[in-house]
Amino acid sequence: MTTSTPRTWWKTGIGLVLTGLMLFPVYWMINVSFTRDQDMRASPPHLFPTNGTLDGYRAVLDQQLPYLGTSFLVGLGTVALTVALAAPAGYALAKLRPPGGPALSFMLLIAQMIPGIIMAMGFYAIYLTLGVLNTLPGLILADTTLAVPFAVLIFTAFMSGIPDELLQAAVVDGAGRLRTFWSVVLPVSRNSIVTVSLFAFLWSWSDFIFASTLAGGGDYQPITLGIYHYIGNNNQQWNAIMATAVVASIPAAVLLILAQRYVSMGVTAGAVKD
Repeated sequence: MTTSTPRTWWKTGIGLVLTGLMLFPVYWMINVSFTRDQDMRASPPHLFPTNGTLDGYRAVLDQQLPYLGTSFLVGLGTVALTVALAAPAGYALAKLRPPGGPALSFMLLIAQMIPGIIMAMGFYAIYLTLGVLNTLPGLILADTTLAVPFAVLIFTAFMSGIPDELLQAAVVDGAGRLRTFWSVVLPVSRNSIVTVSLFAFLWSWSDFIFASTLAGGGDYQPITLGIYHYIGNNNQQWNAIMATAVVASIPAAVLLILAQRYVSMGVTAGAVKD
């Protein structure tokens, strides 16, 4: 018992140092958001905003609220479309076992390796032809393509662990496949739904490639483009940039905290068989 104590403290110390290094950019983002423009290039830099200002946050309230609203709409639309497409697909792969199911799962893995910029160029050509460039539905559809392959794999892994006896009992009671999916499978798949919804929202919330390519010239632009507009050839409003980044990080942090328990169970579902 006594020999393990020094080793425990050593590991704890290493963990604290690594955690501090990872969290330092977050602290510096908050620090710069309160720093005045004339203090940005101070040497040595100020570790604390000695003459703090709220100008950056005033700029957020004055200029960034429409971008935040667009990001919320895109995020919620992406979540709804992702769950609507991925949940039935995961159920089919897990329980109906269609021909070519393993090949389809492999294709979903390959789809996640395609660089986003290549997909953005393809979407641009298609949207330009269809006339949906710089529209909110077009951006939602593009962001959904990032989340659906991952979501299908998560749903498949989770739903594979649902006992077949539970589904057979629903069939005995007269439920068809659609009723079984809606009334039995979805309620017990809460953890996977929360996991998929969280990742889909975060991917759409932080997307820049699709936003700049497919919505850069429209009226509906997400917060990632709102931050980008502060950066110019001759001017960089760093306190406004960092203040916007701080505000934009709050929804993601809150969602991660609230959904942590469901995510930890959702992403490990199907890893262990009883």
